Amino acid sequence: MRNSIPRWSHKNIAPLVLLTVIAGCDSSQNSTQPISSLTTASEYTIASNKAFADNLDLDDQQDFDDARRGMVAEAPNTALISKNGVQVWDASAYDFIQGEAPDTVNPSLWRQAKLNNIRGLFKVDEGIYQLRGFDLANTSLIKSDSGWILVDPLTTLETTEAAMAFAEQHLGKIKLTGVIFTHSHIDHFGGVLALINTQLAADNNVPIIAPSGFMAEATSENIIAGPAMARRGSYMFGNSLPRSATGHVDAGLGKQVVYGSTSILQPTVVIDKPEMAMTIDGVGFDFYNMPGSEAPSELTFYLPKHKAFCGAEVLSHVMHNVLTLRGAKVRDALLWSDYIGQSIDRLDDVEVFFNSHHWPTWGHDRIITQMEQQQDMYKFTHDQTVRLANLGYTPREIAERLKLPKSLAGNFHLRGYYGTLSHNSKAVYQHYFGWYQGNPAQLNPLPPEQSSLRYVEFMGGAEVILEKASQSMQRGEYRWVAEVLNHLVFAEPDNGAAKELLAEAYRQLGYQAESGPWRDIYLSGALELLAGTPDEHYDPVFAKAFIQQVPLMQFMKALSIRLDAEKAEGERLVLNVLFTDQQENFVLTVRNSVMHYQALSPAANADVSIALSKNLFVDILLGQVGIQEMLTTDELAVEGSVLKLLKFFSLMGETNDNFNIVTP
Repeated sequence: MRNSIPRWSHKNIAPLVLLTVIAGCDSSQNSTQPISSLTTASEYTIASNKAFADNLDLDDQQDFDDARRGMVAEAPNTALISKNGVQVWDASAYDFIQGEAPDTVNPSLWRQAKLNNIRGLFKVDEGIYQLRGFDLANTSLIKSDSGWILVDPLTTLETTEAAMAFAEQHLGKIKLTGVIFTHSHIDHFGGVLALINTQLAADNNVPIIAPSGFMAEATSENIIAGPAMARRGSYMFGNSLPRSATGHVDAGLGKQVVYGSTSILQPTVVIDKPEMAMTIDGVGFDFYNMPGSEAPSELTFYLPKHKAFCGAEVLSHVMHNVLTLRGAKVRDALLWSDYIGQSIDRLDDVEVFFNSHHWPTWGHDRIITQMEQQQDMYKFTHDQTVRLANLGYTPREIAERLKLPKSLAGNFHLRGYYGTLSHNSKAVYQHYFGWYQGNPAQLNPLPPEQSSLRYVEFMGGAEVILEKASQSMQRGEYRWVAEVLNHLVFAEPDNGAAKELLAEAYRQLGYQAESGPWRDIYLSGALELLAGTPDEHYDPVFAKAFIQQVPLMQFMKALSIRLDAEKAEGERLVLNVLFTDQQENFVLTVRNSVMHYQALSPAANADVSIALSKNLFVDILLGQVGIQEMLTTDELAVEGSVLKLLKFFSLMGETNDNFNIVTP
């Protein structure tokens, strides 16, 4: 049984909203805690990493030349502390990434980590600048007639403020004349309120531009599935790992996810057609709407005057995720490839190519070649996965068979530093066929805790398994050891020898991984097997500025998924919830262990009606106002049965953003 937090209290209604990468984290993010005393690479890991080095031209300096080109000033190498005293970023933690790759890091990933260590303010072209290495993503500045157009504020208020202050040291005062959100992932808009708010934008006629569906997609993914995504994301991005040659070295897209205070701003201009041309303070833009690509809501744009194309995150210097390992809606690899093809057809005179991550590319032929290779990579993944699926191969079999053709595999911008061909092919399979692979044995298997007990018994017991697993370890069969010992740990979670051996298998797999997320997932698993689940929780208070902008309907969705079906068995309740500042009423109905919500006029048959402001509602969600305080404040009006209101809150289930993963 998964670990859980204490049963219902008034505090349990608070974490209704837990955002994947935007909330503050109360564990150290640059920990120096050792994973274990066993931190050396095995002979098999050394051989595996050497094979990577032998099969790639790691001495190719083109990416390094591009990453350094146009540097105006190198970014400071100091820690960034929030106003709350929380360290949100420390670039110096990555000072160890120098020289040749150590045995404990895949040399291809080490190369990417060195590239992502090149940080600062860069001149991309006359009138186009980028701030890189202040956060996971880039923020770009485009000179306009009377100021600057900002593309993609960073994840947090703290990093955005620091990046812009650094830019102003070298470019002078930054007066915003436009803001562009390229897509609905928080590392591209979360810091916007550090620079501008709704009133300032309106007063100064500053357009806030975003693709269609931006607000809905920017809030829905994080609101509904936030707790599980946050926990899985902590593995994917190595939150608890030390920044070291035996810990986290790079996320592939950038150094790391940054945690701090976040925000969002309602767009005033929506790009809702395939192509839209407009002029922003004297600068001509050709916008291209690309929904359902790397993000559900995404745009790219071309600057005809500069002959410069911004590919947002549809294009980057990695193989991206068709399905991110933290969990999200699966992406359409074929549509993604088609969008890149459409872009190629439009860019007859392109000379500059910059994106929301990594460094630019210059020169028409190089740009088109890079885009064609990215297009072909996603289409290869799609077509060959479906071809093999139609021959009867299952996801694991397809992932094992697929290899990029040599004409693609040798290009560093197609390497699996973030996504991988292995898990992307499984995502394509999922897109078409779902979780069931057709084998009846997989239709209704036992849950892990039950099946593992039987596996251990069938395999001859713990001692026999450990002996055989040790022999497999000595042969470097780490994937097999991980599969077998996972059963033993789930059957006997207190078996220290099993956990230590499994941790070592995970560690060697992490040391071999070319993908930053794969490395972090393996090493996080190893750490938790030996040290236990860290005391790591995400504090939604850091996301208050974001949450206050969330549409009320999204809150209702979050509320409904918190209903505990067993507690609600046989209950029937009707509530009116009137938000006084927005004059919007929701009717909440509980029946058959389901909560329905509709934006309607107050129901005459309601058991209880409450009226409150959205701000008070947010404070309740964040745990800043408890039940007792809520019932006694003048800001809340209650009509009807208070007992029914309390009953409603009592039906909300527990939350847990720190559940076990590698143990039962």
